[in-house]
Amino acid sequence: MLDLKTVLVVTLATASLQAVAWVFVWQAWRHLYELKFLAAGFAAIAVGLLLMIVRGTEPAALAIVLHNTVIKLGLVLLAEGLARFLGQPRYTWIGVSLLIFQVVAWSAAVAIDPGNIAIRIHTSTFFTIAIMSVMCVGLMRDRTQPTLLRWITIGILVEYMGASIIQSVIEYLLPTDFQSDPILADRNAWYLLQGTLFLIAFFACLLFMVSSRLSADLREKNAALSREVQERRRLESRLNASLEAERALRDEQADFMRVVSHEFRTPLAIIRNAVDMIGLVGNRSPDATKERIVGIGEALNRLFSLIDRFMSNDRDSGFRPEMIRVGSLIADVRLHFEMTERGERLIFTVEDDALSLFADPEMLATVLINLIDNALKYSPEDQSIDIDVRKEAGNMVVRVCDHGIGIPQAELHKIGRRFFRASNTMAGTGTGLGLYSSRKLLVYHGGKLQLLANDDQGMTAIVKLPLSSEATDRSSLEELTA
Repeated sequence: MLDLKTVLVVTLATASLQAVAWVFVWQAWRHLYELKFLAAGFAAIAVGLLLMIVRGTEPAALAIVLHNTVIKLGLVLLAEGLARFLGQPRYTWIGVSLLIFQVVAWSAAVAIDPGNIAIRIHTSTFFTIAIMSVMCVGLMRDRTQPTLLRWITIGILVEYMGASIIQSVIEYLLPTDFQSDPILADRNAWYLLQGTLFLIAFFACLLFMVSSRLSADLREKNAALSREVQERRRLESRLNASLEAERALRDEQADFMRVVSHEFRTPLAIIRNAVDMIGLVGNRSPDATKERIVGIGEALNRLFSLIDRFMSNDRDSGFRPEMIRVGSLIADVRLHFEMTERGERLIFTVEDDALSLFADPEMLATVLINLIDNALKYSPEDQSIDIDVRKEAGNMVVRVCDHGIGIPQAELHKIGRRFFRASNTMAGTGTGLGLYSSRKLLVYHGGKLQLLANDDQGMTAIVKLPLSSEATDRSSLEELTA
């Protein structure tokens, strides 16, 4: 005959070691939070067994109910942990209902007939069959674990349910005059022994399930990593192709600029020669003609200088700042438009002609000419253009205000992009490069260009240039080294 207390000690040691093992496994893989329920389940079984071992030979009714309920709580936690691990419906309400039924039935049994343990055994059998049936249903629905492993685990659960049924049948078939002990006797030790074997087998199945899950996760991560590597290689290939296309475009652009430079030089050289020839007879020319000839020469010089600098391969040669007076700069701009007979529409207001700044005069003149030219182009011929120049907070601020067609509000943020023209300007001529080139030239000076819609009609272009030479030098250096 097996000794009941010895079997209980062995079962206690088994459940305790399994609870500790699951705690360590969960610590190693914290993302498998379901393992906490398994550890708690085995720990509850171990606590219940410990309480049964240390209690006396004639325990109180409350102790009998409490100790067995703790063991049943362990089974409920195992069922909950298994369902969570498999991703199946948990049916927590079934476990809670069974625990309540266990407490009520055992309390009534020990209160009415403490010496008859048959009722308690039948109640435990019903509890075991119900909770393990829930576990079997979850295993049968699962598709994440290997089929053989799932059916082996189901077989182990069915075996334990069968042993519970056999114990109830044996208790039912005992003679009516059989004297039972108030607690489980040695004749029930076989049931606890097979319970120990069940815990060991169930623990092994759960370990294999965790191993299968980790292997599947590793395969999934490797597959995701492989897909990411392939995607990055594809993006790298596209990036290389894009870089090659950009290099080819830059080479083509450089060739185009060289051709444009050459084609610009030829007609400009002819114009210069013609101006020189006209200048030879300057003594016989009226003063107005002389003035226009001088203006044409200055414009040609500016165009030749810009072409020479910006067609050069040396980027540092493009920006040549010097100290210039604002009055002189505005005079050059005014002369340009007077020579083209458009100066009568321009109203210049200069706060301080003697104001000086460190800048490239030809670049700034080009910027202002572009802005004023746009204002003239998109304004009615009977409307004037106001150009206001003043000093504000350490900056030279130039405002070019027109009363023309303006820019649609939805397109305002796009103005200044290369080759972009507003939808309301398509009827006129233009390339969309004026504002783009103006912004680029202002960057060399650390300046900014802002476009604002007027309250009534038209636009105001605002140019802000720092008067400090240090800011200008620093900004131009950043632009050239970018």
